[in-house]
Amino acid sequence: MDKLLKGLIFDDQLTLSVLDTTEMVNRAIELHGLTPVCAAALGRALTVCTFMSGGLKNEKDKLSVTIKGDGAGGKITVCGNGNLQMRGYMDNPHVDLPLKPNGKLDVGGCVGKNGRITVIRSMGLKEPYSGSCKLVSGEIAEDFTAYYAFSEQQPTAIALGVKIGTDGKCVGAGGVIVQALPGASDLALFAAEDIMNQLSAVSTDIEQLGAEGVLDKYFGDIKYTEYHPEYKCLCSREYIESVLISLGKSELYDIIEKEGEVSVTCEFCNTKYSFNKEDVDKLFK
Repeated sequence: MDKLLKGLIFDDQLTLSVLDTTEMVNRAIELHGLTPVCAAALGRALTVCTFMSGGLKNEKDKLSVTIKGDGAGGKITVCGNGNLQMRGYMDNPHVDLPLKPNGKLDVGGCVGKNGRITVIRSMGLKEPYSGSCKLVSGEIAEDFTAYYAFSEQQPTAIALGVKIGTDGKCVGAGGVIVQALPGASDLALFAAEDIMNQLSAVSTDIEQLGAEGVLDKYFGDIKYTEYHPEYKCLCSREYIESVLISLGKSELYDIIEKEGEVSVTCEFCNTKYSFNKEDVDKLFK
């Protein structure tokens, strides 16, 4: 079971989030046939976006994040909501790249260093909140650290990791994220930075210790609240029908005349929805 643990550290001066997203990443691998480097890239994105969704105040609030770089993997899209139901995909999920000289997966090469992160939060207001930031390295953690600094002016330290086994499955994925609250002292910030610098292999820590073990190892015995995120696509035949109706009757019948049916495949879960002429007739009765 995936977990998000949230608490306060250093006399309640900073927020702490520890995530285990191993099952979420394995579900993404299963749905999209991700290569190891693509699993690492999308997995890191899913992890940090799960943290961001954890900040939504209401269940119906929505988060949409795109990471559009110039790497071989193409654009990454991740969506979530206040219930921590997450889903994501990338343009080229089957790309494979050589390992970096240090033996690690080349996530930066997969994502690319030139491009932008765009974040949209829909929170029941007239206009959704939108923020954007240039990519720094394509390694995801550094890019979202920069996003929080420049777009939201919130000091944030992020460690993310995805570890893929020899069978192509994820054996450990997650992250540790610390954010400063207003008025946090320099002493608390330096102490947090020192701990975050020790998190060079967070995926191995998650694999061996789990989220609770990572929290205890690096931050000691603190009170926390536990949440359970999951990979869950929200598509349905009814939703697809509403989209088709918005296209209009003439366009749908034109597609049926040429193709024999209207076929729609969900990018988040690869579910295919097919509509024949009788189905379209019913839509416009």
